[in-house]
Amino acid sequence: MPEMSTVIYPSPIFGPVHSRRLGVSLGINLLPADGKVCSFDCIYCECGLNAWHRPNLKMPTREQVCSALEARLQQMTAEGPAPDVLTFAGNGEPTLHPHFPEIIDDTIRLRDHYFPQARISVLSNATQILRPQVHAALLRVDNNILKLDTVDAAFIHQVDRPGGKYDVAAIVEGLKAFCGHVIIQTMFLSGTDADGRDVTNTGERFVLPWLRALREIAPRQVMIYTIDRETPVHSLQKATPEVLDAIAGRVRAQGLPCSVAY
Repeated sequence: MPEMSTVIYPSPIFGPVHSRRLGVSLGINLLPADGKVCSFDCIYCECGLNAWHRPNLKMPTREQVCSALEARLQQMTAEGPAPDVLTFAGNGEPTLHPHFPEIIDDTIRLRDHYFPQARISVLSNATQILRPQVHAALLRVDNNILKLDTVDAAFIHQVDRPGGKYDVAAIVEGLKAFCGHVIIQTMFLSGTDADGRDVTNTGERFVLPWLRALREIAPRQVMIYTIDRETPVHSLQKATPEVLDAIAGRVRAQGLPCSVAY
């Protein structure tokens, strides 16, 4: 599979960038600056496949993250713009950092001092939510945004490609355990994978069980989106606005707020 132009983010701070879903977002990347570390290997990931970007550098330390974040917030205080959100994202899965809970505490303290109106968001694939310390840390952030592309195990292994054991039923239970303090983020797409197998997850076979899971999880919001940037697999395609709007309408019919990024 040929490499393509993919995005590797600086570490530990990048941006601010304008997020389709979150506004003016200052990024916090807890992964190495020269590569990707993720418990998924999604075939649609804008950072490319894991094998393309094996890092040589280490993850930034808690102290490095705190120092760099404070310096950037001081600069933004003096020069602008004011951030709408401080977003944990970047080159992989932020909750894999061994000091993720402590870094969340540092970030809350700095946010409260410099930009108390800003929200703290974590974009996570949810693979670590069964770890008690990660669960507790995610309860402390404003926007706990967790991925659930489907509840179909075969699709997850084909498209999201978890690197270790992944039990979607256990993950759904873990999402329910947030008692509503969770935003579910779902990628809808069509096309085929590198082997020519269909990866369309917008049909009833996928949407109906996903809607049932949403009823059980009872998130405070659902974010649905589709491909925005170049992907590692050429044959993936965006879900159409009409399809996304129809799915969003079914989510809202269940009494759940739903945003759509086309």
